[in-house]
Amino acid sequence: MTSAKALSQHLLISVIAAAALTACGGDDNQATAPEPEVPVVPAPEPTPEPEKTPLSLSLLKIGSYQSGIFLQSAAEITAFDPATKRGFVVNAQKGALDVLDMSNPAAPRLVASLDATKLSLGTGASINSVAVQGGLVAAAVQAANKTDKGMVALFSADTLSLIAEVGVGALPDMLTFTPDGKTLLVANEGEPSDDYQIDPEGSISVIDLSTPAKPVARIADFKAFNSQKAALLAKGVRIFGPTADGKGTANVANDLEPEYIAVAPDGKTAWVTLQENNALAIVDIATATVTDVVALGYKDHGASGNELDFADSDGKSPVINISAAPNVYGMYQPDSIAAYKASDGNTYLVTANEGDARAWGEGNAAYFGTKSPQAAGDVTKGFVEEWRIKHLVHKDGFLRRAGDDLPAHLAQLGNGAYLNAANFSWCGAVSGDPKTCRDDDKLGRLKVSWTMGYQTNPDGSPVKDGKGYLTYDRLYAYGGRSISIWDAKGKQVWDSGAAIEKFIASPECKLGSGRDIACATYFNTGHDATATLDARSSAKGPEPEGLTVGQIGDKTFVFVGLERMGGILVFDITDPKAPKQIDYLNTRENWATSFDSKTAPSGAALEALGDLGPEGLHFIPAAKSPNGKPLLMVGNEVSGTTAIYQLNLQY
Repeated sequence: MTSAKALSQHLLISVIAAAALTACGGDDNQATAPEPEVPVVPAPEPTPEPEKTPLSLSLLKIGSYQSGIFLQSAAEITAFDPATKRGFVVNAQKGALDVLDMSNPAAPRLVASLDATKLSLGTGASINSVAVQGGLVAAAVQAANKTDKGMVALFSADTLSLIAEVGVGALPDMLTFTPDGKTLLVANEGEPSDDYQIDPEGSISVIDLSTPAKPVARIADFKAFNSQKAALLAKGVRIFGPTADGKGTANVANDLEPEYIAVAPDGKTAWVTLQENNALAIVDIATATVTDVVALGYKDHGASGNELDFADSDGKSPVINISAAPNVYGMYQPDSIAAYKASDGNTYLVTANEGDARAWGEGNAAYFGTKSPQAAGDVTKGFVEEWRIKHLVHKDGFLRRAGDDLPAHLAQLGNGAYLNAANFSWCGAVSGDPKTCRDDDKLGRLKVSWTMGYQTNPDGSPVKDGKGYLTYDRLYAYGGRSISIWDAKGKQVWDSGAAIEKFIASPECKLGSGRDIACATYFNTGHDATATLDARSSAKGPEPEGLTVGQIGDKTFVFVGLERMGGILVFDITDPKAPKQIDYLNTRENWATSFDSKTAPSGAALEALGDLGPEGLHFIPAAKSPNGKPLLMVGNEVSGTTAIYQLNLQY
C-alpha cells in the first residue's frame, strides 16, 4: 500500500468515526480516546532478476596498465573495489601497492602507490599480497628480513588512508576475507633464510575485523602436529627440510609452509595449500585451529591420460613428445586454491598444480663444494633438493659434480645412485648403469627431487650397495601440469591429467589477441626470454600457477594462468566431476623478438611484447563491474602489465 493511499484511508476512517459519535449524541465534554495511527508500510524492494546463465564465454582483452618494468614483478596480485572503481596491484619492484583508476576498464591509469616502507616495519618492508572487501584494503607486508614477523596493513579504499596495522607471522603472503568481511585470513609462509640456518614456523593468522581500526589477530599454527611427524610422513606429507646442522629434518611446525587460502562459502572453514609439502591444511576459522593436514598424493605419469613431455633435448632438435613415463610421479604441489559450491550443493576446492622445489643457497659456492680438491660442500650454507636425472644417476657417482651443482645434503646421503633397472628398462636402464635413461631426449634433463624415491631400510635410512650408492625405484617431478578438483576433505575428485599440454600441442590452440599463431610452434616456452619450442618441458611444463573462480548465473568458471607458457585457460567447473575447457587467450603478442634478462626490452618494445607471466587473477562480476560486464583482472609479473579482460557471454 502506498503512503498516500494509507493516509487517505486513515482520514476516511476518522471522518466516519466522528459522524457516528454525533449521531449517537456524543457528549462534547466526554474525553474521546485518540485513534491509533495506522503504520505506513513501505513498498517492498523489487526482487532483482536472477543473472542469466550463459552457455559459454570467451575472453577479450579490453585494457592494460603498463608499469614499464620488465622481469621485476611490477604487477603480481590483483584486487578490485567496486565502490571506488579502483584496482589494487602488488608491485614487488617498488615494494608497494599500485592503485589504478578503473572507471574506464579499457584505460586503467595509475593514481597512487601505497609504500610499504612508510609503515611501521620501515625500510626494506615489502607488500606481498592484497585483498579488498567492503571498502577495506588489506595488504600483507613482509619485514626487511623475511624470517622476522610481518604484518597486515588496512587501508581505506576511498581515502587510501591507513586505518590500522596488526602483527602476523613470518613472510605473510596470500590473504583473503571471509564472505561476510568480518574476518581476514593470512598465510604466513615462514620460508627459511637462504643458508637455512633460520626456519620460522609456518602459520595462518585469523584476524577479527569487527572493529577495523582495532583488528585482533590469532594464530592457527602447527605445533600440535610436531608429535605426529611419523604419521604425517606415512600419509605422504613431505617433511624434509634440514635442521640447522644439516644432520636431521625439521619439525613439522617449521617445515610446513602455507601458500594460499580458500574459504568456504559459509565462512566456517578454510583450506590452505602447503605447496612444498604437497599437502593441504584444514582450518576451523571460529577457533583459529588447524584441524587436519592432508597429503595430496602423487600423479602417476605412467598411467594413461597422465602423460607429459619430460624432455627438452637441451635445445637440440626440440620436438613435442607427450608420452607416458612409468615410475615417474608428479607432486601436485598446488599454489593457488579456490572454494566454490557446485551444482550438487557441496563445497569443492580447485587448485592450480604448479609445483615448487626448495632451492636455497644456490648462489653460495660453499654449498656445492670444490672441484680441486674434489670435495662436497657445507650443509650449513643452504639446501637444494632439485637435480636433473642425468646428474643424479651416473655410474661414476656424485662427486664428479662437486664444485658445480652437487647439493651438499645429497653428498651426505650417499656416494652415487642407480635407477632400478626393473622399473626403468623402458628408457634403457640396466643393472648398475642407467645408460640411455640419462640422455637429453629421454629422462636426462627432467628435474626431480633427490629426497625421495630411493629404496629405504625399515628405519627410513637409504639402502646402499658396497659403493655407497642408492637405488631409485621411483622419480618425483614437480607439479601436476594440471588443475585438480578436491572435495572438502581433500580427496581428489578430478584432475585435468595431460589435457593442458595436449591442448597446447593441438591445432585448436592459438596465440595472441588475434588468436592467429599456432601454440605448437612455441609449445612449453618460457616467459622471461625469447619464445622457444620445448624450453620448459624438462621443468614444470606450462606451469599453471594462479587461478580464480567466478559464478555467472548457475554456472561456475575457473580462470587459470599459465605462468610460463602464458595465457588464461577457462574451464566450466559447475559439475566438479566433469569440467569442460571452454576458452584460452594468450595476449603475449610479439613471439619472434629476441630478448633475455641481460637484454631486457623497454619502452615501446616492452609494450609490444604484450603480457608475460600471469600471476594474480581476480574475477569482477557484472553487478560490480565498472562497465556492467564481467571482467577478469590479471597481474603479469614478467611484463609488469595489468591486463583487463572482458568476458563475452554466449547464450
